[in-house]
Amino acid sequence: MKTSGKKSFLEGIPSWALALFTFLAVFIILMAIPDAISEGTSAEILVYIILGLILAICCFFIVRQNPKSIWYVPLIINAMLIISAIVEGKNWKASDWIPVCGIWALSIIASIIGAQIGKRKAISGNNKTN
Repeated sequence: MKTSGKKSFLEGIPSWALALFTFLAVFIILMAIPDAISEGTSAEILVYIILGLILAICCFFIVRQNPKSIWYVPLIINAMLIISAIVEGKNWKASDWIPVCGIWALSIIASIIGAQIGKRKAISGNNKTN
């Protein structure tokens, strides 16, 4: 079965640019969320869950497209969390680290799965052309 040969416009964009675009989009969205969400509420937990899922899904798809980008895509996408952990880390309680570390772990796991699927897809694509 042959495809039409059309490629997605996202295939021409490098992985670092997609990761940077994701970082900026998430940053803008999080800045729009009001500070009225108080600490420990269900709204704050929901924001962390949605943020973690969005970052993990983006890591998965970007790394699946280019498996070699596993080394830098999770770092770029999670740069906001990494910077906030460095800057505000001394003022955080133990309960503040749980969602941040969970998001990091989820992003890394999604990136590893995306790299494995991307490698398998590339290998099977090479075998079909021979």
